[in-house]
Amino acid sequence: MTDKQLSDFIKRGREVLAIEEQGLAAIRKNLDLNFAKAVEMLAACKGRVIITGLGKSGLVGRKIAATMSSTGTPSFFLHPVEGAHGDLGMVRPDDVVIAISNSGETDELNSLLPAIRSFETKIISITSNSNSTMGYLSDVVIESKVPCEACSHGLAPTSSTTAALALGDALAVCLMDHKDFNSIDFKKFHPGGTLGRRLTLCISELMHTDNVPSAPDNSSLSEALSILDEGKLGLVALTSQENKLSGVITDGDIRRLVCSGKLNPTDQAFEVMAKNPLRVTPDMSAAQALDLMEAKEITVLPVVDEEGKISGMIHLHDLLGKGRLKFAENTRG
Repeated sequence: MTDKQLSDFIKRGREVLAIEEQGLAAIRKNLDLNFAKAVEMLAACKGRVIITGLGKSGLVGRKIAATMSSTGTPSFFLHPVEGAHGDLGMVRPDDVVIAISNSGETDELNSLLPAIRSFETKIISITSNSNSTMGYLSDVVIESKVPCEACSHGLAPTSSTTAALALGDALAVCLMDHKDFNSIDFKKFHPGGTLGRRLTLCISELMHTDNVPSAPDNSSLSEALSILDEGKLGLVALTSQENKLSGVITDGDIRRLVCSGKLNPTDQAFEVMAKNPLRVTPDMSAAQALDLMEAKEITVLPVVDEEGKISGMIHLHDLLGKGRLKFAENTRG
């Protein structure tokens, strides 16, 4: 390349950054009481903060969820399409949802929000259009309108995604201040080497063995559901007469039955269970189990011995050590 071409790249790069700075300046200037109401709503949240969005907004949402989780606000990302196919069961009334869409007219997202509202779950939206469908479906709207995108054609999300990301950071930092989240708390959520050592442990050292949610596979669906609810792991293992694992029923399975109108509590559990489910053994390493969970996008697995009999359950949080993490006593002073 010629020196002129290299110089032109530098010039164009500076122009893009200047446009994005203008976008941030605009949302900073327009930040209003709605932002404060959103922080208040999030600070009062007794559940989790759930971030959702599609495409580039979804990628921004994943980062916001990661930032909040690592700074004292339990959060996770919910893909709107997966949410419409069962994952919506992770949402609870005491959660708060942050929905991100520049236009506010993302069909996949807007089709999900009425269902979330039916749970009486609060919704905060980050959008450039407060009068959009998403804005109408939200309890609080944080406007993220920027003068223009940095893209030459005004098409690729650039300034708008930067604005949404910055607003997410602003929410997270305000929550940190509210909770007096300090450097000691920060270290609890970034164990580093501790996590590495934990993943070398065997499943037998981490799994649940007391009150394992299991039932005979010839139980009624109603009985299995009761055990599923009491177990609080999102899964009930179904066993044969020899106590061998024959299938599982998950929260997602029940949601799908409800949505299809096929839930009949008098059915036998084996009629609806997932047969030959994934499982791990007590001698497997936590790292192996974590790889399997990530690959299959699941959070809990039954543990069986060499004969296929139930030994326990292992949850993703057991592998990551999240069960040992505590929030500061004054998180909601």
